[in-house]
Amino acid sequence: MSDDMRFTPANWQATSGETVRIELVNAGKVRHEFIIGTEAQLQAHAEEMKKPNSGHHHHASNAVSLAAGAKGELVWTFTDAGVLHLACFEPGHYDAGMRGTISVLP
Repeated sequence: MSDDMRFTPANWQATSGETVRIELVNAGKVRHEFIIGTEAQLQAHAEEMKKPNSGHHHHASNAVSLAAGAKGELVWTFTDAGVLHLACFEPGHYDAGMRGTISVLP
């Protein structure tokens, strides 16, 4: 995660049934988040973030919010083939390009 509003790598592949440990590093000077899910799940989160006083209450297993310079991890098991999406919904970050995809192979 970086202040150029990118994930590195932004697009990658996994295999259905595979469990991965995603190590996250916020190399920037502002808060970033990493959310993984279907397009519908990410859109629901984006709408929630638009509400006044919504804050970042990431208690779900699919999201991590990191302060500047912080490190974190997310463990994820890919259950179905298809495409999952990555996003950061800090204000303006998604629109600036902070998103990606994971192609999940059968």
